[in-house]
Amino acid sequence: MASLDRVKVLVLGDSGVGKSSLVHLLCQNQVLENPSWTVGCSVDVRVHDYKEGTPEEKTYYIELWDVGGSVGSASSVKSTRAVFYNSVNGIILVHDLTNKKSSQNLYRWSLEALNRDLVPTGVLVTNGDYDREQFADNQIPLLVIGTKLDQIHETKRHEVLTRTAFLAEDFNAEEINLDCTNPRYLAAGSSNAVKLSRFFDKVIEKRYFLREGNQIPGFPDRKRFGGGTLKSLHYD
Repeated sequence: MASLDRVKVLVLGDSGVGKSSLVHLLCQNQVLENPSWTVGCSVDVRVHDYKEGTPEEKTYYIELWDVGGSVGSASSVKSTRAVFYNSVNGIILVHDLTNKKSSQNLYRWSLEALNRDLVPTGVLVTNGDYDREQFADNQIPLLVIGTKLDQIHETKRHEVLTRTAFLAEDFNAEEINLDCTNPRYLAAGSSNAVKLSRFFDKVIEKRYFLREGNQIPGFPDRKRFGGGTLKSLHYD
């Protein structure tokens, strides 16, 4: 392939939620037949046409960094993981629709990735949830993806999706729910495919077209993620 500009997107979530299967589907447009546990980090590349069908159309590489491990890991493991969080342009937060804990842990994953140099004191409230109003402004585009939709009975889907819909609102992100074993959920022209393309366009805009400090369209200036100032994110 010819040399193309690229962006780096983290894929974060608990072990077993289907991150590797998702990344394989996104990059290869194929189902991953025998998924295995990710040790450390696995990187795959997707080719994306920015603003497809317009005069501004341009092709980019999307590097998808599938980070393994558990959000409850020892500090030494988290320190090792921190190296993967450098120069990040976007984050995909992945949770298992059949596992409430994996949904709740997305807040902890986001704190770890966005504030890796900070101690998140004062973030937890007495009921064990996160005080989202204490989260600092985030300008890194986010996308929330729920997996294993096929494992939820039709009669329970509305209830489950209603319960998990708050995630997208809290992260000020769009939401995609799918089954990683069925490519039709990301078929060209589908609402999921449109959301995915829109997310990657925002990541590219932030990296290459918006001046530092500008807010991504569709990502209003709201307090969401842990205190402190994020470093300027760019490739050297």
